[in-house]
Amino acid sequence: MGLAAGVALDAVFADPRSGAHPVAVFGRAAAAVERRLYDRTRGRGVAHVAACVGAVTVLAVAAERLTRRRPAARVVLTAAATWAVLGGTTLAREGAYMARALESGDLAAARARLPHLCGRDPSALSADELARATVESVAENTSDAVVAPLAWGAVAGVPGLLAYRAINTLDAMVGHRSDRYERFGWAAARLDDVANYVPARITGVLACVLAPLAGGSPAAAAAVLRRDGGRHPSPNSGRCEAAFAGALGVRLGGRNVYGGRVEHRPVMGDGRDPEVGDIARSVRLARAVNLAAAVLAVAGAWALGRRSRRGDGHR
Repeated sequence: MGLAAGVALDAVFADPRSGAHPVAVFGRAAAAVERRLYDRTRGRGVAHVAACVGAVTVLAVAAERLTRRRPAARVVLTAAATWAVLGGTTLAREGAYMARALESGDLAAARARLPHLCGRDPSALSADELARATVESVAENTSDAVVAPLAWGAVAGVPGLLAYRAINTLDAMVGHRSDRYERFGWAAARLDDVANYVPARITGVLACVLAPLAGGSPAAAAAVLRRDGGRHPSPNSGRCEAAFAGALGVRLGGRNVYGGRVEHRPVMGDGRDPEVGDIARSVRLARAVNLAAAVLAVAGAWALGRRSRRGDGHR
């Protein structure tokens, strides 16, 4: 019930724009810890991750124990935690904003908005390049912002929800291949890879199954996922992007610029390059994947809870 209520809250309210959002508060605290611990060593990075994720997990476990015998309070706690960690509605709104800006020919607005979705340098991107960046970001973040937190919430409750979001936020903050974070951010990046391994593959499968909602074919999407899912530098992002590329009938990947650093990503998919009109299709597919993931998470949590209660009764 708490997971379902949290999904509904995200659909209605999305993320607040103020800095009072729990993830923003965590980010500021993690930055303060980084200032005290930072050094260009993996050991300090491990300590940073352990301190930040450990503190969040301990608080979440304590909150669950306090509500163990209070079902209504547990529902409220789980709903609040689920709302705090989900970003599906905000992701869809950002994609829709990019589509409207590009459809109206307002490149300046689209370039200014792209950093809300990814860290790519938008200053020299054309409309079609902005469209590709948006589709790729929608695909990847469908797993990061929705499927993964719901999966961890179904398996591990409030501690799973909050610990996952802490891990993912740290990866976004320090898990970069830059001079500053090459070693310090290693632990955050690797832990995020582990946390997203299964959810990314669930996202890929769901995108293939739901491909007809974006005008695609499940078989074609699955073929691209099998062939290209492992070509991406990330062990997880490629599964999502390949499935979306196959479902949308487009090619993703290519040259990307991040803060002056150029990366050439392998091409995924067999179709044409993405166009502005493909953004709305990717958002529609993402919304469908989000809803399917929510249904699976709620069903999974119910089944696990029922099994746990039955085991307690046998004891």
